[in-house]
Amino acid sequence: MNMKLIGAFAAVALLAACGGNETQTAANTTGAGATAAPSGPVPGSEQDLVQNVGDRVFFDFDKSAVKKEGKDTLDKQSAWLAKYPQVKVQIAGNCDERGTEEYNLALGQRRANAAENYLVAKGVAKSRMTTISYGKDKPTALGSNEEAWAQNRNAITSVQ
Repeated sequence: MNMKLIGAFAAVALLAACGGNETQTAANTTGAGATAAPSGPVPGSEQDLVQNVGDRVFFDFDKSAVKKEGKDTLDKQSAWLAKYPQVKVQIAGNCDERGTEEYNLALGQRRANAAENYLVAKGVAKSRMTTISYGKDKPTALGSNEEAWAQNRNAITSVQ
């Protein structure tokens, strides 16, 4: 019985000692000269691209021409890629669920190529980019309606 009581006191003393060190450590890291942990995404990361630039452009039904809004996004992507010359990206072309598998794979590839060609025209080295088509196999929005289809007609740029 005495051993259980001594063990319980030892556990409480250990927890109290640990709690005291956490308070002291917190006080040491918030004083003058302390460096704050960075907030937000790591510069040059996938999260940085998504949050600060935009990772996707959208297309009209059965089209692969980059629209005005898409050009705006791709302009931001080209500036971001110029800022991070070590970053390589993949551009994935996607389609909505309508159409055959073969047709959508070809259309998705045309969409990925359109985005890549736009970035190349803006000065991004083609060697930093790869393209792939998922056709209708990787929808970003579920549903069989115009709203979902519009979201799935895209080209998505991701950091490799």
